[in-house]
Order: sequence, then C-alpha cells, then structure tokens
Amino acid sequence: MPLISEEPQIPESAQGPRVTPAAGRTAPTPRPVPGPRSAATPRPGRPGPGPARPAPPAQRAHPAPAAPAPVPAAPARPEPTENRSAPQIQLIPAPAGSALDAAEEAVDLLLESGRAPGDILVLTTGEQHPWAAHELSFGEAAYWAQHDAGDDVFFADVSAADRARSRPVVVVAVNGDADRTVARTLPVARDRAAALLIVCGDPQTINSALGAGV
Repeated sequence: MPLISEEPQIPESAQGPRVTPAAGRTAPTPRPVPGPRSAATPRPGRPGPGPARPAPPAQRAHPAPAAPAPVPAAPARPEPTENRSAPQIQLIPAPAGSALDAAEEAVDLLLESGRAPGDILVLTTGEQHPWAAHELSFGEAAYWAQHDAGDDVFFADVSAADRARSRPVVVVAVNGDADRTVARTLPVARDRAAALLIVCGDPQTINSALGAGV
C-alpha cells in the first residue's frame, strides 16, 4: 500500500496565488513603517531647533521726570518816588472872586480820586479860607498843631507858606493881593508841592509868576 507522509499536504489552490517576480527585477524591500516622531526629532530637510534663547533682560524702569522747579517770582519793582524838585503843575482858570471856590472843588476831586486828606495843603493869596480863620481864633499854637498832625486838609495864607511843611499836593487860590506878592509866593508854593501843584486864578498872572514852564 502507498506510504502516507506525516505532514498533511495543503492543496495548492488553498495557498493563494503565487507571485513570481518578473525576470530581471528583484522584489522591493518593504519599508519600515515610521513610528510617531518625537518633538526632539527634526523633520528631514530642516535644521533642528537651536539652543533656547535667553529671555530678554527686564527693561530698566526709568524714573519719572522730575517736576520743573518753580520759577522764582521776579522781585517787586519799587514804586517810583515822587520827584520833589519837579512837581506837575496844573492851572485852573478862574477870576479872583471865584478862585477859592475853584480850589475847594479841586480838593473835592482829589479826595474822590483817592488822595488822603493829609496829602493836601491849600494856600490863599487874598482872603483866608473860612476854616483857617475859624481855627486861628483858638490861637496859632492849636492851629499849627493841626498842621503838624498831618491827618487832614490844611488851609493857610501864602504868607505862612515858609512855615508849612511839604505835602504831595499843594493847591493855591489866587483870590487877591498884588501881582508882586503872587510872583513871590507861587515859587515857594511850588517848592512845597512834592508831586502836584494846582493853581486856581487868572492865567496871565499865574504864568507871569511861574514863568513859561507852567
């Protein structure tokens, strides 16, 4: 009887088709399946990441700009002092009979403009002002004491101009007396005026007494 091999024989049809490589060609070598690429593995054709850059240094904080120093205030300029040697001269034309009234109106305007009463001296060339006549009735000592106090308008005759002290404003009422007396006393009144000399009277007489500078 025939011999039976111990190994079972697989039918050729059960083994699948047999691929025979073509003549002159070798079978390709199967490529390995790439596994997962780690982050450290560079991609082919590209350089790998270089060393990590150091973090930029922290920006130095700049100090806030200092506030500008205050500009020192300019020193106050001293107020101009009144030139005692050259007072301003103002002429108020008036006849002799109205010169005293014109002088009183000038005093009122000076007080309304802010002049202190003690800044004003009123001189008359003729009849005395009623206030002066009244105060002299109590004696010259009391009368001149009010002048020395210097806290109110003072009225006097031009004959007493030498005794009167200088004041910022002198008002002269040319209400009488001879032209020669006026010519002699008006320059004295001008010397007593520290800032302003007001002369009330006839312009021709006053110009003759004070000269062309009026």
